[in-house]
Amino acid sequence: MDLKDNIQLNRLPKHIAIIMDGNGRWAKQQGMIRAFGHENGTKSVRQTVEACAELGVENLTLYAFSTENWNRPKLEVQTLMKLLVSSLKKEISTLQDNNIKLAAIGNLNTLPKKVHSELMDVINKTANNSRMTLTLALSYGSREELLNTVKEISIKVKNNIISPENIEESIINEHLYTQNLPDVDLLIRTSGEQRISNFLLWQIAYAELYFTKILWPDFTKQHLYEAIIEYQKRERRFGKTSEQLS
Repeated sequence: MDLKDNIQLNRLPKHIAIIMDGNGRWAKQQGMIRAFGHENGTKSVRQTVEACAELGVENLTLYAFSTENWNRPKLEVQTLMKLLVSSLKKEISTLQDNNIKLAAIGNLNTLPKKVHSELMDVINKTANNSRMTLTLALSYGSREELLNTVKEISIKVKNNIISPENIEESIINEHLYTQNLPDVDLLIRTSGEQRISNFLLWQIAYAELYFTKILWPDFTKQHLYEAIIEYQKRERRFGKTSEQLS
């Protein structure tokens, strides 16, 4: 029996987020440079996107490039940017054919002009697609996102647009990069590392965390199914007791 057959389609996570880790280590194991790992990681992206769309997952967010990644060797950053542009050009037909909407979160203005232009082109062309939203976190850092949110709300309070007494979770959500997305239900991190790395800190408050030792270029649809099956085994209490849920 295929693992896919064990998934309860009526209990799918509405929002899956993935920290795609291990490209560099995978390349090193092959005796290749890190860029080779990033190139092969795109195959896992394609498989994961297809699998989520086939199952009926509504939102998939991928941690593609963090604010801290700008500190990596210049050649690796350049390779990642070139790979991003080529992938966007190559995958736009796949997104259109599968009715998938592309979105992006992060400090997008820091991206090279060519990358930003290509990204916005694909976002605009897929804007009306409705089967699933694929969000790329690019030049993204959650602390920066929260800092910007505090600044924006503070300015509105200062200008009497928002009253301090009316600030609640919904107000904060409206000022986050992810304002159009629901909270994360399942966070997956590959490569065996067990940390969040400044990713969606507010949005994963009640997410189920799933860590796997599989390096990202080796991550397949079957590994995604395993993560979802594990998610469906867990009791999500949101602060309540098991008795209250039953």
